[in-house]
Amino acid sequence: MKEIMTPQEAAEYLSIHVRTIYRLVKKGEIPGRKVGGSWRFKKDALDEWLSWKGNPSPKEKE
Repeated sequence: MKEIMTPQEAAEYLSIHVRTIYRLVKKGEIPGRKVGGSWRFKKDALDEWLSWKGNPSPKEKE
């Protein structure tokens, strides 16, 4: 797997639809950067986001 991914590659990696990737990044819920007008995602940042989503802090559970 590449270190830097396109939206399509990130969607495949996360097993979600590419439209969901765009929706999440637009809402600021998933880490990504716009490079030359196109979104790019770091695999490490997506892995960290996934682990955070799976283990929310006690304050977020309220």
